[in-house]
Amino acid sequence: MSTVSPDKRRKMESALNQLKKHTVVVADTGDFNAIDEYKPQDATTNPSLILAAAKMPAYQHLVDQAIKYGISKGGTDEEQVANTMDKLFVSFGLEILKKVPGRVSTEVDARLSFDKDEMVAKALKLISLYEEAGIGKERVLIKLSSTWEGIQAGKELEEKHGVHCNMTLLFSFAQAVACAEAKVTLISPFVGRILDWYKENTDQKSYEPHEDPGVVSVTKIFNYYKKFGYSTVVMGASFRNTGEVKALAGCDLLTISPGLLAELSQDHSTVSQMLSVDKAKSCDLEKIHLDEKDFRWQHNEDRMAVEKLSDGIRKFAADAIKLETVLLHIYTAISTSNWRP
Repeated sequence: MSTVSPDKRRKMESALNQLKKHTVVVADTGDFNAIDEYKPQDATTNPSLILAAAKMPAYQHLVDQAIKYGISKGGTDEEQVANTMDKLFVSFGLEILKKVPGRVSTEVDARLSFDKDEMVAKALKLISLYEEAGIGKERVLIKLSSTWEGIQAGKELEEKHGVHCNMTLLFSFAQAVACAEAKVTLISPFVGRILDWYKENTDQKSYEPHEDPGVVSVTKIFNYYKKFGYSTVVMGASFRNTGEVKALAGCDLLTISPGLLAELSQDHSTVSQMLSVDKAKSCDLEKIHLDEKDFRWQHNEDRMAVEKLSDGIRKFAADAIKLETVLLHIYTAISTSNWRP
């Protein structure tokens, strides 16, 4: 009986499977087929992904179910659409949870990014919809924008309600420090969007993976968290290429689009662990504390982070509005005919 040497076995192994030995892989998609194919531990969605998925015929039944729910709750068209949106996001989450062993991230409307109390209220409503469907809050991460208000909403949800939070649209070290001090469950620093900004706003148009500004940012955050023993974990997000992904092997989690998951599954190059607790412990980093004034100043000093946070909130809000508009057209059709979903 022939045996395969460890070296040959490694060469036969895909980069994706090698990556999974160092990092929890999360699918960044609302497409259930992609989740089936790449078998991630967790999955995450946002308004842009839900909007894209909701337009696919395969998921029309989820839209129909959400509309029935919205109608059943009554109220004005706007109130019915709001209830439908909540139900639609949770319906996608419920389907995803049938396919992953871990957790799904469901996002609070980006238009609430500067209202702590409204973010908390919306998060608790989403959790209640999951619980009505038999899913406990331990399998859900509530995604919140990493504004000061969003971070404080995360702190309240974690402390008072035991709701786990995923802080998204994170670009600055100040945001990362504030999230760690708030003891939120998880942060999602956006690697690729940081790279986008540097390519658009500096003379350098290409970067090796180890010098990629997004990779450098996430590496610093990971090392800071591990050096000082914070419980918050890091999930790199928004990748532009597989080089960025492989440069962050060893990060707690990485959320990766289906396109890049496909590339990694066909790639048989060696993936080495780049980040580790041991390396982090030896880093020359100073522990800092940020109150609201310090946070706002330090974040404001990072032009990239200020611009990308604002831009990200606007884009997620715009896609939420597009989805609402689609639903409003359906409600108008319902009110002027006998059509029913």
